[in-house]
Amino acid sequence: MYRVEIVANRSVKDDITEGLESGIPGILYTVLPEAEGRGARDRKLGTTTWPELNFVLLAYVSNWELDDVKAVLNDVKGRFPNEGIAFFAVRAEEA
Repeated sequence: MYRVEIVANRSVKDDITEGLESGIPGILYTVLPEAEGRGARDRKLGTTTWPELNFVLLAYVSNWELDDVKAVLNDVKGRFPNEGIAFFAVRAEEA
C-alpha cells in the first residue's frame, strides 16, 4: 500500500479528481482545498501579490493502483504543462 500526496494548483483539481475516479473506480481520497506555499517557480499564498492557491489530495492506494495514479497525473500534466503538479508516494502500513 502507498500513501499518495498530490499538491497542485486549484485550477486542475477537477481534472485530477475526475481522472482518479475514472481510472481507479472506488478510490477513496481526502482533499485539503486550500494550501499555501512556495514551489519551484512561484508562490501560492492567496494574497493580492500571490493570488493563487494549491490544493492537497491524500489517498491510500494498493501497489497495483499506483501506476494508474501516475498515468492520470501524467495525462493532466501533459494537458496543463504550466500548472504546478507535484506527486509523492511513500510505502504505508495499515495499523
